[in-house]
This record gives sequence, C-alpha cells and structure tokens, in this order.
Amino acid sequence: MKVDGVPYRTIWLAEDGWSVEIIDQTRLPHAFAILRLTNLSEAAHAIRSMQVRGAPLIGAAAGYGVALAMRADPGSSHLAEACRVLLATRPTAVNLRWALERMERRLAPLDPAARAEAAYAEAGAIADEDVAICAAIGNHGAALIGEIAAGKAPGRPVKVLTHCNAGWLAAVDWGTALAPIYRAHDDGIPVHVWVDETRPRNQGASLTAWELGRHGVPHTVIVDNAGGHLMQHGDVDLCIVGTDRTTATGDVCNKIGTYLKALAAFDNGVPFYVGLPSPTIDWRIEDGIRQIPIEQRDGREVFEIAGRTADGVVETVALTPEGSPVANYAFDVTPARLVTGLITERGVCPASRDGLAELFPDLSSRR
Repeated sequence: MKVDGVPYRTIWLAEDGWSVEIIDQTRLPHAFAILRLTNLSEAAHAIRSMQVRGAPLIGAAAGYGVALAMRADPGSSHLAEACRVLLATRPTAVNLRWALERMERRLAPLDPAARAEAAYAEAGAIADEDVAICAAIGNHGAALIGEIAAGKAPGRPVKVLTHCNAGWLAAVDWGTALAPIYRAHDDGIPVHVWVDETRPRNQGASLTAWELGRHGVPHTVIVDNAGGHLMQHGDVDLCIVGTDRTTATGDVCNKIGTYLKALAAFDNGVPFYVGLPSPTIDWRIEDGIRQIPIEQRDGREVFEIAGRTADGVVETVALTPEGSPVANYAFDVTPARLVTGLITERGVCPASRDGLAELFPDLSSRR
C-alpha cells in the first residue's frame, strides 16, 4: 500500500541486506517513522511494545527476529532461546507460535553454518506468503461488497463497520479485514467505512483512519459505542473485523469490543464477517472462551492517553482519578454462532468445524 504515493510494506530488509526495518506504529498517526532492528532483543521489544502489531505482522516480525538471532549466533541452544524469547512477547495471536514453529522446523536440522542464510530466506517467505494470502482475502471479500453494492442505487456507498485495525499495518501488506475494502475501492465500488476508535489503544482512530485516509478511502471515525446505534438505523451494511486467533470450530478472538459489535449485528440482522488468514487458525483448540489466553496489558493504556496539542506537541495525559484501579483486557472472543462467515484466502466459509475443514482439509487433518 502507499504512503504519500510511495509503496511500503510494514517490514522489510534494510539496504545492508541483514538488518530489518519496520514502521514504528507507536508513532502513528502523528509521525511516520522507520525503525531499524539489528538484534533479537530489539525484535522482541518491537513486538512486545507494539511497534509492530497485528497477528500476521507479529508472525513475520518473529521470523525476522530469529534470522537476526541466527546471524549473531547460529548454535542450537541460541535457536531455542530465540524462539523462547520471542514467543513470550505476546500471548494471544497464534501467528507468533505458528511462525516460530515453522522457523524452528526449517532451521533445527541444518548445520549451524547454514542457519543464518536459511533463516532470512524463510522469514522472507513468511512475509511474501502473507502478502499473497491477504490479497486473496481482499478478492473474496470484495465480491461480498460487490453483491451488496449491486442492490443499491448507483453511487450509493456500501457502509462497512470495522473494529480496531486489521489493515495493511496489521499485516505485511493489504491487511485482512480491510483488504476487501481496499480491493472494492480500487475496483471502483463506492464504499464508506465506519471506524471504531477502539479504546484503550485507539488503533482504529490512530491506525485504521490513518491508512484509509492515505489510500483515499472515505471513512468516519466513531466512538466504540456508536456501532449499535448505526445498525439500528440501517446505516451499516456489513461488519468486517480481523482475528488474532480462531479455533477449529470457528470461535474468533479479536480486539476487545469485537464481541459487542457481533451481538449488535446479530440483533439487527447485519452480516458479520471475519477476515481470516489460515495461519491465524489454531487447529489445536475448540472452545475459544475457555482455551484462548487473553492478554492483560499495562493499565497505563487505560488511565492515560496520548494526543497532539494545538502547538503540535504529542502529550500524554491522565484520564482517570488518581488511585482508581483499572483492568486492561486486550481481546475478547466472539462465538462462532454470531459470525456470518469467514473470509479466507481460499474463499468464504461458515464459521464452523465443517466450514473450515472443507476449505483447509490439508491443515485441519494435522491437528
């Protein structure tokens, strides 16, 4: 995708051929900054601090983190330690575990002298495959948007509500939930996106709105609790959200607040879709509510907020009374029964064991 006319991915090799560059997402939307990662510790910090975030991008960053570790020390004990350190950075998104297991399977049998080169190649393959997966999700999801557009008066936009950020900033390129929107927009289908602000980190207001604006997609930022009202008044044609982990039975774990959007959509007959790249499916678990670990993050994300003042300075201010305790649950689980369909790289399927297994028989049989 493009930023001021220049195409970018969210992660890439620097000109030196070994260090890794990322867009520092903690600086958005007020500054567009490129950050260079040179070792395992910096890669782990980038994931933990959410300089990179989004399930697909976390997986790609972990792959490159292993490559940086192998460049420094390709020994077997260091490979195991690198995977352990990176796995501990974020608990919920299954792409992290998936990418690290893939890297370890590829590298462990090799002679240590061959591991660094192989690690960079495998990390690059993970990134390239993610781009292809997200582009395919975009094509399949755009067909759904096109069907709705065909039933509208000419020029009337399809109104899509999304929650948090599942655009190209959450992946290597294109994104998951936003990929269908970009594809439809680029194909000339009128779309308008309702962007939930997504407290507490405001990733909708700061990231989704930023990237949609840079690409020229019409959108409006709304407070998190406005979605149900808009659905009641017929102002939402469909919801599309992302996912950090989906069970083999179709339960979907996404940013906190997603479950409430699904309930409102169900009550108002609004289709509720999930952009689902296959590496985000956890074939090992069946009950999302009981089995998916829910990350609880630093309370400062709730009782503080950052913004740009009138004189251009980015300041952090307190929101809550001093001494009031806060809880910061980062994700929730939407049961499969509330999901209209899963938009995957292989097509759209029901949110069910049979639906997923029909599209991914090669993966579901491995669990």
